[in-house]
Amino acid sequence: MFTEEEKAALYKVIYTRRDIRTFLSHPVPSETVIKLLDAAHHAPSVGFMQPWNFILVTSNEIKSRLAWAADKERRALAIHYEGERETQFLSLKVEGLKQAPLTICITSDPTRGGSHVLGRNSMPETDILSTACAIQNMWLAACAEGLAMGWVSFYKKNDIRDILDIPPHIDPIALMSIGYTDNYPAIPILESANWETRKSLRNLIYNDKWGNLV
Repeated sequence: MFTEEEKAALYKVIYTRRDIRTFLSHPVPSETVIKLLDAAHHAPSVGFMQPWNFILVTSNEIKSRLAWAADKERRALAIHYEGERETQFLSLKVEGLKQAPLTICITSDPTRGGSHVLGRNSMPETDILSTACAIQNMWLAACAEGLAMGWVSFYKKNDIRDILDIPPHIDPIALMSIGYTDNYPAIPILESANWETRKSLRNLIYNDKWGNLV
């Protein structure tokens, strides 16, 4: 059982967590990094396969190469947007990859646990879903520790494999920039930029069958 204060703290972290793009150069204590990784490692995984690995990147040279890979893909994706939306999309910072003192590449191993993992036989993508749970655990833990974290999700996977010497069968799911910031927004960055508005929860809940609003 949890106290009302403990429950309130949990929801505060959930609602406070943000995707951050600007970081200070202050190093993150190693014991705090271990806490974040341990939180991630305690995420649920289908068939208890625990498909994740964590590559800690502190080398400025490697971080610059990762930023190059992300920036290359960002510019390629910009052709899908026009006018103000294109400007907004191009303004998304990949500089955070170079600014943050630490970047963690979280990977997923689709072979872990063998060819007959409980649950994955029916839904092969559950290894990626399990890794996403680990990322969310890490993100919430970072928020609770007063750290900022940014998820870079646009890059060619083979670029990241080449830069970090990741085997071809391993999936680089996310690049997470981690550090301290003096610019922690009250609402999500894309929301404040009018990229999108938060959808009404009540319009997303159906009863018994698709489309039957509660």
